[in-house]
Amino acid sequence: MMSSSSRLPVLALPYPLILLPTARLTVPIGRTLADKLLAILQDSESTQPVLAVVPVPPLADSSLANSSSPPHTGPVHGTTARIIRLVRARTLSAPGAPRHPYLLSLHGLARVRLAHPLDADSQTLDSLSERAVVNPAADQVPPRETVEAFKDAALRLLDRLAKDSVQLQRKDEWLRVAVMVEEIADHRSTWMADVLVAAINGDYQDKLAFLTATSVEGRLRRATELFAKQTSISEVSQKIASAVDESLSRQQKEYFLRQQLAAIQRELQSLHHTNNAQALTGGAQGFGAGGSGSELDDDDQADADDLAELRKKIEALGVGSEERKVGAREWRRLKRIPQGSVENGVIRSYLEWLTSLPWPSAEASLSADHEILKDPGFLTRARTQLDADHFGLDQIKRRLIEYLAVVRLRAMAEATPQIPHTDPDTNASQLAITSGEATDQHCALVPFSTSDNVLRRPLPPLEVSKHPFSKKKGVKGPVLLFVGPPGTGKTSLGQSIAKALGRPFQRISLGGVRDEAEIRGHRRTYVASGPGLIVQALRKAGRLDPVILLDEVDKVGQSNYHGDPGAALLEVLDPEQNHAFNDHYVNVPVDLSQVLFICTSNTLDTISAPLLDRCEVVELSGYTYDEKIHIARRFLLPKQLEASGLSESLLSLTDNALFRITTLYTREAGVRSLERAISAVVRFKAVEWINHIDSVAANGNANNGDAILKGWRKQVEEDELEKILGIPRWDGEEREREERCGVVYGLVVTGMGEGGIMPVESTAISGSGRLKLTGSLGDVIKESGEIALSWVKAHAFDLGITAARGIDPLKVPDPIDVHLHLPAGAQKKDGPSAGIAMTCALVSLLTGASISKDIAMTGEITLRGRVTPVGGIRMKVLGAHRAKVRKIILPWANKKDVEHDVSLAVRQEMQFCFVQTINEALDAAFGKGTLGWRKDIIMMEGRL
Repeated sequence: MMSSSSRLPVLALPYPLILLPTARLTVPIGRTLADKLLAILQDSESTQPVLAVVPVPPLADSSLANSSSPPHTGPVHGTTARIIRLVRARTLSAPGAPRHPYLLSLHGLARVRLAHPLDADSQTLDSLSERAVVNPAADQVPPRETVEAFKDAALRLLDRLAKDSVQLQRKDEWLRVAVMVEEIADHRSTWMADVLVAAINGDYQDKLAFLTATSVEGRLRRATELFAKQTSISEVSQKIASAVDESLSRQQKEYFLRQQLAAIQRELQSLHHTNNAQALTGGAQGFGAGGSGSELDDDDQADADDLAELRKKIEALGVGSEERKVGAREWRRLKRIPQGSVENGVIRSYLEWLTSLPWPSAEASLSADHEILKDPGFLTRARTQLDADHFGLDQIKRRLIEYLAVVRLRAMAEATPQIPHTDPDTNASQLAITSGEATDQHCALVPFSTSDNVLRRPLPPLEVSKHPFSKKKGVKGPVLLFVGPPGTGKTSLGQSIAKALGRPFQRISLGGVRDEAEIRGHRRTYVASGPGLIVQALRKAGRLDPVILLDEVDKVGQSNYHGDPGAALLEVLDPEQNHAFNDHYVNVPVDLSQVLFICTSNTLDTISAPLLDRCEVVELSGYTYDEKIHIARRFLLPKQLEASGLSESLLSLTDNALFRITTLYTREAGVRSLERAISAVVRFKAVEWINHIDSVAANGNANNGDAILKGWRKQVEEDELEKILGIPRWDGEEREREERCGVVYGLVVTGMGEGGIMPVESTAISGSGRLKLTGSLGDVIKESGEIALSWVKAHAFDLGITAARGIDPLKVPDPIDVHLHLPAGAQKKDGPSAGIAMTCALVSLLTGASISKDIAMTGEITLRGRVTPVGGIRMKVLGAHRAKVRKIILPWANKKDVEHDVSLAVRQEMQFCFVQTINEALDAAFGKGTLGWRKDIIMMEGRL
């Protein structure tokens, strides 16, 4: 950029005053000069006008104004300054001194050069002439070497000034400036040089030479020389002061030695941990009692021990690793920042987090994991563990055993050394490298390819990472996603996997997490920032390969101004990315490739497609009545007895009582409501047991065990449940289910993943032949109702509803409207699985035939009358089984789902009818021969 020129008033500064850019200076001036400045202030549009300030050396040394100019020329270089304040002085001048009734405050802005030299005489100091000035070009970026030399000299000077400072506040200020120097950018280094040169007490000639430096590089070099000179002067002064302080008096030496003796005694007391522990627990030696053995008395020593422990942890990190480099850099910053500073606490907290994470430097956990996986009885113990923790869930257990078997095979494959296939022409160096025996020296060898007989071209060199722990070790399996209703054992399955693998287990609840920083961590620029949930779980686990359960993935908050936490989970669960997971707080890549992630969810609808693509879905549909009874007898009842303080010898439930609780008081896929009901029974019996003990004690037989148990009745019968649990909470679908014209029962899956039955009600009212759909229905299910009505109208003659073809049964003989309703209008309903039920309801309404209340159905239809498959078969079948439905009509394509997912016990108790067309579905629902099909007349499907 080119230099620019302008005209400014020029103020001459007498020796030894000098104003540098970024500095402030207050100058006493006379009345004549003050009047001229007041005139400028009144004429200027700005409240703080700018003028040029030029330092004038003594007349004998005028050549110092510009070392490159010929001798006896006036000063040329100066500083543009803004007038901050002009006030009348209130101090008395010394006798014989010139009187300066005004004080002028200036703020230096930038360097400036006069177009013509200033005459250095006595009249110049009181003049304020307007002259042409040249503004230098904008500063360029100085070379990196010059900046590094400047920073080193400045840091040495600032450290020396901080050590020599007596006042603690002054020392903190120098240390803060040192932090700024270390972090400042290269293009801002010249600004920092102006600040530091103006702040230190240097010679007039040095500062004047620094002011007159034209180039950026020359300015930094002059500042570096000035700082080195000042550092040497300070060191010599400190040595002289230290030599003077050595001549202490006898009393001062005695005081110094006594302080050393007290420090030695405190160190000896800190070695007696037992005495300190007794003092803390007993309370007799506390600081309130004036004891001297408490570990709370020496805060400085405890802080020093913490810092020493922190340093040991940093040194224990892998040599050359990224975390060690970051830790060392932050440690150096911590040592330069005062202990009472806020920044000191921030850096210290960061180092504690950084050193507490399980970095790849320690491989003991991985070797222990491999030992567990290589054990021949690993899968047997895993099956035992799963059977001990869960009853039923045979399909889920088989999938988990397959999962653990793959994990074990991969561990065995990694533990076995792989000997590559070698050709006879392969040289020794290539074999050494491929067999894993090469070191860094082998990397210099370049093996040659012998496949080309014409030209022997070198193969590309093998890439060997310099990081000593960069090789991926351990075993990683797929990300399992357990989907099912609440209370079906999704979380406990994750705990069982962790027990089988011998790894620590950590659970992260994602329900309601709306901030991306909860996953990735907060940046260190925020107040009270910290790492994310993933890094926190790693710190708690203490190993690189824990089992982390991400609970309630479907309830993660959606994208907002805080970010998208679901998108942040993509990096966590993606095996191609999570080996270098970036937490915003730690800001060092964290290896998550050895972590076994297990996710749980109640539904798949609210999970994003990219996140779902990274998971392997395992569905948990629910338990049958028999499985619930076994779970209650084996797990829930002993758990509640232990929680209530009772034993199995004092309370037992009959099979009929358990079956009544399961069928009449709880209707759910899981077992949480069942556990609450059993807990209520146990608490009721606990109250009876306490009353019984008190009554026996009142009779004087409190110590007689036989007398206490003599009148106690421990067994809970079926007829006692109503007194304990109240009136049975029958499901509405069971109590109100009835066989009625126009009413059909369909199978549904609720929003929590539980299956059940829902009535499809229809009625005919006077109208104009329209279809009315109610029940908070979605677009898909509304279209199913319209398809069902269209099919019934097209086949009304075949079903015997109309007397001839082409007649609309809703308009002949009387026009009517059909109202189709699905109860529970407050619940949203949508999905392509109600076509059969709606068709059967309309046929039942128009023909007058009814369907049994023990029949339920699901499936979608087409206009041609084909029945298409639907999802959620296992949940729907179990829901129908809980509702005591005896016959289920399903699409033929879902037959394999029933055979694969539904247990044999449930299939034996229910009748399944698999249909391919709506005609077969109607015959299965109403019974063969009930509907008078007219099959003797062929229906024309089209006309020319």
